[in-house]
Amino acid sequence: MNSRQRRGVILLLLSVLLAFVAFAGVLSVISDAKSKVGPEVTAYQVKDDIAPYTQLSAQQFEKVKMPKRWLSENAVTDLSEIDGKIAVTSLRHGSLLQSDMIVKRPALEPGEQEIAIMIDAATGVAGKIKPGSKVNIFATFSGDDRNTPAQSKIIVANAKVIDVGQLTALEGKDGENRSRASEAVPITFALNTTDAQRVAYAESFAQHVRLALIAPGSDTSLRPGERTYELSKDK
Repeated sequence: MNSRQRRGVILLLLSVLLAFVAFAGVLSVISDAKSKVGPEVTAYQVKDDIAPYTQLSAQQFEKVKMPKRWLSENAVTDLSEIDGKIAVTSLRHGSLLQSDMIVKRPALEPGEQEIAIMIDAATGVAGKIKPGSKVNIFATFSGDDRNTPAQSKIIVANAKVIDVGQLTALEGKDGENRSRASEAVPITFALNTTDAQRVAYAESFAQHVRLALIAPGSDTSLRPGERTYELSKDK
C-alpha cells in the first residue's frame, strides 16, 4: 500500500468516526429533549365559542396531545368530567378545557319543579345571575285609578336559579325585532307548586317582572309588610 492509499484509508476512518460522533450527538439531543418535555397526555380544547351557562357535550371539544408538564393541574384530561356540567363563563375557540371553567348544573330537590320565564336583560339580569344564584322575584302591577293602587310585590323570595339561557331579541306583533331594550333572557327556577303558580301569574298579568340577586349568606326572610309596596303608604 503506497502513501496515497494509506492517506485515503485514514481519511475514510476519520469520516466514519466523525459520523458516529455526530449520530451520538443527535441521539443525546433527542434524549435530552424527551427528558425535558416528558410524557404526553390527552387534553381537550374548545371547537367553537361556547356561551356561559350552556349545557356541555363531548361534541363541543376535540382531543389534543400535549406534554404532561405543560398542562395546569386543573386541566381536564377525561371528558366524562363534563357530564351534567355547564360553562361557568365564555369558552373561547381553541382554549384548553379546565375544571374551573365548568360547574355542575343545579338539580331539582324533592317537591320542586322547573319553570322558566323571560326576564328583561337590562333590568332583570345584568349578567350577574347564574345557575345556583338565589334571587327575589319582583312583579309590578299598574292597578286602576279608583279601587286598586299600583303595587310592587315580591311574589317569590329566595328563588333558586338552575339555568340561564341565551340573550334573545323579543319580536313585536309585526314580526320585526324590537329595540335592544327589549332583549330578554330565559331564566329557569326550581320552585314548589305555589311559587311556580305565582311566577306564572306574574308573567301573564304583571306589568314588569324583575329579579334581585341575593348576596350569599344573607337573611332571606321577609318581615311583615316587606312583600308588598305602595307608593301612597311610603312615609
